Amino acid sequence: MSLENKSQERKKAIIADLNKETSKMPWSQMQKFFASGSTIYVSNEFDLLDIASDLVMDNNARIKALMDDAHIHNVNDEQAAHWLSQDTNMWVVVLEPYVLVQPVQAKPV
Repeated sequence: MSLENKSQERKKAIIADLNKETSKMPWSQMQKFFASGSTIYVSNEFDLLDIASDLVMDNNARIKALMDDAHIHNVNDEQAAHWLSQDTNMWVVVLEPYVLVQPVQAKPV
């Protein structure tokens, strides 16, 4: 098996494990994590588990590029206030010491 295939298989296994640890919860329940500075926003343009697996696999080049383009960043005060006012449901995955969050999007009818 090639190195690239092994990497893809490892990524699939990590995503499967992370999927078991992913949950949906209202932003109001995330306040202590936000207050500690450990919440990381992941843009809805990207799959939360794909990004989480890149963090686990230390895919630093991709993570840096996404951070540089503001697709991933610490949750800011404006986002937190908006989500709190709406009590937005979030997809959440914990990668200690961080908690990755992504707003749940309504499915088109």
